[in-house]
Amino acid sequence: MSRRLLILLVALLLSACDMLGLGPDPRIAQKEADAKAVGAACRNGLRSIEDCYALNKGINKASIYAGWLEMDAYMRENKLEGQRAEIVAPAAAPALAEEIIDEPKAPSKGKAATH
Repeated sequence: MSRRLLILLVALLLSACDMLGLGPDPRIAQKEADAKAVGAACRNGLRSIEDCYALNKGINKASIYAGWLEMDAYMRENKLEGQRAEIVAPAAAPALAEEIIDEPKAPSKGKAATH
């Protein structure tokens, strides 16, 4: 009887691990999903996998590759063409620009201001 009770108690305790937050960290799954999305976007943007790795340093390469492969298979299956992605350099900020402030005109005397 005590063995059955002990087995039942252990099973009950182990089943509650997810409720205590002892399961896998959801942030890890989110980072993997983000990396797969980056890989898929690179493939759709007609970037090579090497270029994708170079542009996205610090992201899991295996997940990028998995996303790239999934998108490649999807595009081949549906006979889709990619869209060339171009990186546009940000415009240089002006050195020193003067700020022009227009002050609102005061209503003339004798006329009531309408709102």
